[in-house]
Amino acid sequence: MTTLRKSREECYSGAMRMLVRREHSTLELSHKLKNKDFDQDDIDSVIASLIQKDYQSNERFTTEFIQMRFNQGKGPIKIRLDLKQRGIDQFDLSGFDFYALAHKIRERKFGQSVPSDFKEKAKQQRFLQSRGFSFEHINQSFKNA
Repeated sequence: MTTLRKSREECYSGAMRMLVRREHSTLELSHKLKNKDFDQDDIDSVIASLIQKDYQSNERFTTEFIQMRFNQGKGPIKIRLDLKQRGIDQFDLSGFDFYALAHKIRERKFGQSVPSDFKEKAKQQRFLQSRGFSFEHINQSFKNA
């Protein structure tokens, strides 16, 4: 019993279908194509071709990804981790106000008043921490209330 190897053209078509839906990092694209049983040489060749034609761009992916996560209320720690998992090590978060975002997320979830008891404050801090905010962002979110 022999297995038919998928062609480079099928690999290219599969990659294009993925990129039409949304931007992907090269690492994501490579993993997804590998999971569809394409040959690694074909995957590398296809990705190089897509980059050369500017159909795939890690820079474009990174910009869109950061904006999407920021709009979802995620903090810089979570965003950094998510980008690293997608093979992105170079990015700039300086254009985003995570202090204001942490304050907004805390108010939306728990209301405007600052908790007076330790247990409630700890609960709110854990929530913001799970969203990927630093302790500095979290502490400031209580001061701005």
